[in-house]
Amino acid sequence: MRPFRISVPASSANIGPGFDSMGLAVNLYLTLEVTESEKWEFTSPSLSSNDNFQDHFIFQIAAKIAERHQTTLPVCKVVETSEIPLARGLGSSASAILAGIELANQACDLHLSSEDKLQYGTEIEGHPDNIAPALFGGLIISTLTDNEINWLQAPALDVDLVIYIPNTELKTEAARQVLPDSYTRDHAAAASGISNLVVASLLAGDYELAGKMMEKDMFHESYRSALIPNYDQIRKEAKFHGAYGTVISGAGPTMISFAPKGEGQSITEPLQAILPDYHVSVMKIDMQGLTVEQ
Repeated sequence: MRPFRISVPASSANIGPGFDSMGLAVNLYLTLEVTESEKWEFTSPSLSSNDNFQDHFIFQIAAKIAERHQTTLPVCKVVETSEIPLARGLGSSASAILAGIELANQACDLHLSSEDKLQYGTEIEGHPDNIAPALFGGLIISTLTDNEINWLQAPALDVDLVIYIPNTELKTEAARQVLPDSYTRDHAAAASGISNLVVASLLAGDYELAGKMMEKDMFHESYRSALIPNYDQIRKEAKFHGAYGTVISGAGPTMISFAPKGEGQSITEPLQAILPDYHVSVMKIDMQGLTVEQ
């Protein structure tokens, strides 16, 4: 087995009203450096010296994919590094799932197609909103119906992203518990109309309209806003400093602003001063998705 390097970007799901169906890849990365070895070694920020590598989530995913193809993982040395914070709404679990799938694919020479990886990842994650952009890159609109995944990659967006990452975590399960079990027909119709207009305006390059409609989401943001530290302040201050719109990243607590190209820094500096306990930075949309280097 030749050494290889897997890189998977972070992802931000929902983009306001694109609930469970829209996401974009962000230039923070999970990487695995993999070499053949005489004994299993798995070096990871989440494993202590006393932990068993077989308990690591990425290894477990890889082992399951190998088993699914009636084979076993060869003995490897895996060194994991990650820029993606856990439980912050930046798709850390989706990135880890894809890393595990690709580890099995490369180590076991499975020749998985991109659609295979998308299918496996969605089965594990439950929906493709983070999996698809982390796999393909860019802004992806996707849906899972009757066990079929349909998706579209939008043209590159001419925007800056400003990301506000707090020190606090928020588990996806907790963020889902505050959502209603159902919506009335009128509510669902209005919420869907907002979502449709966000997609249409992004595709048309009308970022002012997209930002306006992002902030009018009726599917989840109004219910989750109480769980997100400084939610109203971040939206207000970002708008004051020139952002098109600001939304919760995934389930939160990270938030993300869409800003005119080249003007992200003019939002980052004053917001960082207001939010000293946050990591505020200008980010880029990753257009490559998962990559492997031999």
